[in-house]
Amino acid sequence: MLLFSLKPHCKLTFLVLLLWVSLLVGSNSGVELDESLTYIWPLPSEFTSGNQTLTVDPALSLSVLGKGGYSEILKEGFERYKKIIFKHASGISLFQKLRGIRSVYDISELRIIVNSDSEELQLGVDESYALFVAKNDGKSIVGEATIEANTVYGALRGLETFSQLCAFNYETKSVQIYKAPWYIKDNPRFAFRGLLLDTSRHYLPIDVIKQIIESMSYAKLNVLHWHIIDEESFPLEVPSYPKLWNGAYTKWERYTVEDASEIVSFAKMRGIHVMAEVDVPGHAESWGAGYPDLWPSSSCREPLDISKNFTFELISGILSDIRKIFPFELFHLGGDEVHTDCWTSTPHIKQWLNDHNMTAKDAYQYFVLKAQEIAISKDWTPVNWEETFNSFPSKLNPRTVVHNWLGPGVCPKAVAKGFKCIFSNQGAWYLDHLDVPWNQVYSAEPLEGINNVSEQNLVLGGEVCMWGETADASNVQQTIWPRAAAAAERLWSKREALSVRNITSTILPRYHYFRCLLNRRGVQAAPATNFYARRPPTGPGSCYEQ
Repeated sequence: MLLFSLKPHCKLTFLVLLLWVSLLVGSNSGVELDESLTYIWPLPSEFTSGNQTLTVDPALSLSVLGKGGYSEILKEGFERYKKIIFKHASGISLFQKLRGIRSVYDISELRIIVNSDSEELQLGVDESYALFVAKNDGKSIVGEATIEANTVYGALRGLETFSQLCAFNYETKSVQIYKAPWYIKDNPRFAFRGLLLDTSRHYLPIDVIKQIIESMSYAKLNVLHWHIIDEESFPLEVPSYPKLWNGAYTKWERYTVEDASEIVSFAKMRGIHVMAEVDVPGHAESWGAGYPDLWPSSSCREPLDISKNFTFELISGILSDIRKIFPFELFHLGGDEVHTDCWTSTPHIKQWLNDHNMTAKDAYQYFVLKAQEIAISKDWTPVNWEETFNSFPSKLNPRTVVHNWLGPGVCPKAVAKGFKCIFSNQGAWYLDHLDVPWNQVYSAEPLEGINNVSEQNLVLGGEVCMWGETADASNVQQTIWPRAAAAAERLWSKREALSVRNITSTILPRYHYFRCLLNRRGVQAAPATNFYARRPPTGPGSCYEQ
């Protein structure tokens, strides 16, 4: 009746609108998930599932056992994941609440057993866990959902997996677990699963860094490689040398000691290490804004002046100050892209080289090794970019961890000489390379070319690198995600499980699903299959198809 009461031109408009809506609805049949696939990311080591659907109580309670069951890390982790799982309000009606009618749920309690009370977070900490989810068998008041882990950090990984099993049903307005019962036994393939974050090229506020750390935990990444300073800016406070952060872009784009400590603490609560980097002797022009004597000259500003004792005293002071902040055993000393022209063209350094009978290459080696000695004296294991290994492998401290980036083939050479190695081949795992597609990131293999088991064990893992020249707070998350997740599964899951012929049909739907999970959790993950990463969608469509 309403249609015929409208004026003629309004009738036409209304009919066109109805036709457009019907065409839109008719053309959108919805995206159907392939039920044969397992939508847990990264894929667990071992698992079995069934065909039951279980309901989860929105008042889900925590029961703890074991020596580590009363850890604050665990308690906070449970509350964090509970908010994620029950993001939507439950479908309990006001009538039910008033009448005191209580819905019956299959899972009302999550039992977590943590065998160790140690909260020490160092490389290789046990992150394994077992997860069991099954329907109430009638003998127990509550349903069965149990996580067992040797450490609290394994329990956190189990909580992430449990949260991914839980899905909100919009029709029943309840949280459900599909394909139960679940039996999962899981552990990471590599101990080091990292993301480099560059806060020198663009300053990132504390809250943004925390958001990135939070999102890392969803993909079970466990090392934030914090590239804090570089030639463009020096935003970190160093109490022993207070003029260093004169090299910050502005007085508002800085990190206090307390800021840095807060980031480390925030990361630890999520089982994530923070590996700091102070890149020497190159990439250090910003240091001279506060201490110009560090420059070879006012017109030739890097590498750092090798001829002055003050240079190494200052490096030692920096490392002493930040050792109090960063407990992780690995410390990155950079050592890449060192162009020595300023050394050979500045008269007083040229004289120093002659006095010490050194070439520029000798001086580069001297500087790197002296910086390594300083780091080791602070009880750190030094990590260096691969140029140091490529230039003087026999001279490097045997504890050195070689960080690959220039291309494939370096880790095989490094481990063959007994060095540990981190894989970050720029052709696949540099996230600022926007034209690298997801499948290329996914297929990159840290152990490629390494067949000896003892040498394979020297590969600590790998990291994707978010260099900041073209990324700031406005776009960093969509540059990181979802491609970082492709590397995360490579680093966590069994190699055999990922070696599939047709990743478009077996991996891509799961990758789409995880990207949408990130979006649901508030992470600005870009469309999965864009030609250029971080670009917005090219048109309307489902998250699960973009």
